[in-house]
Amino acid sequence: MSLSAIIADLVDQAETALAGTTDRTVARAGLAVLIDQDYFHLCPADRVAVTAGVMAALEHEEFFGLEFVGHPFQDEPDPETD
Repeated sequence: MSLSAIIADLVDQAETALAGTTDRTVARAGLAVLIDQDYFHLCPADRVAVTAGVMAALEHEEFFGLEFVGHPFQDEPDPETD
């Protein structure tokens, strides 16, 4: 099985196994458990690659929610007056 197929499978599992998880550290720990259970044969380098791939996919899907930089309710400064 290719790493991309493993990543896709774990992304699908994460939606139920990690439901409600907003903390990325907790999500990584949960992924480690899933990898240990289902893909124990992976070498350490492949585990790192799979974890990074799953986390990137979850970030892309906004699994952890939106994050705001700065003040989300503050008006944008007007560049013409600044």
